[in-house]
Amino acid sequence: MQPEKAGAGPGVLSIGASPVMQSALGVAEELGKRASVTLRAEGDSIPNAVAVANIITEKMLSGRSALGGITLDTTEEPGIGKMTSTVQIVINRT
Repeated sequence: MQPEKAGAGPGVLSIGASPVMQSALGVAEELGKRASVTLRAEGDSIPNAVAVANIITEKMLSGRSALGGITLDTTEEPGIGKMTSTVQIVINRT
C-alpha cells in the first residue's frame, strides 16, 4: 500500500492512516522518480507525515535527501465549525 496521490500535482502525496513504513516505502519510490516530493496530511495524520519524513531523511535516504520546507496551516469551517490543522512537508533529493 502506498500513500494516496493527491490531485494537486505531480510529486504531491497525501499521508493518511496507513502504516508508516508502507507510506515511507511509497515516498522513497516516488522520490526515486522525482527531485522533490511534497507530503500532505491533516488532523490525526500529521504525526504519520512527520514520521515518514524522518524515516526518509534520517534512515532510508540519509545523506541523499533533505527537508525543503514545512508549512503548517489551520482551516476553519464557516460559522462555529471545527478547525482542522494541515501540514505540507517538502523532501528534496540531494
